[in-house]
Amino acid sequence: MKGEGMMDISIFEPTTIIVVLGGLMGLLLILGAPIKPIRLVGSGLVKIMIGALGLFIINSIGTLMDFHIPINFITACISGFLGIPGMAALIAIDQIIL
Repeated sequence: MKGEGMMDISIFEPTTIIVVLGGLMGLLLILGAPIKPIRLVGSGLVKIMIGALGLFIINSIGTLMDFHIPINFITACISGFLGIPGMAALIAIDQIIL
């Protein structure tokens, strides 16, 4: 009887990650922050989440071309704050140097 009727949801499933990141970004964008420092931190967190989501998409496509970029705080910051050029730089570093 243990565990019957309960869904097995892993926090590391791609769908769960996308839903959680999307929900957090939506919450930050809808509610906003009235105080400028909090707004600045919120903006930075949104950029980092967008960078992590971008890396996730690149890794999903990269499985077809046999490359993988680790998703961690540093790579998420690079791709989030630098955008597409930052992601291109991470791909170039992965392919040429590593």
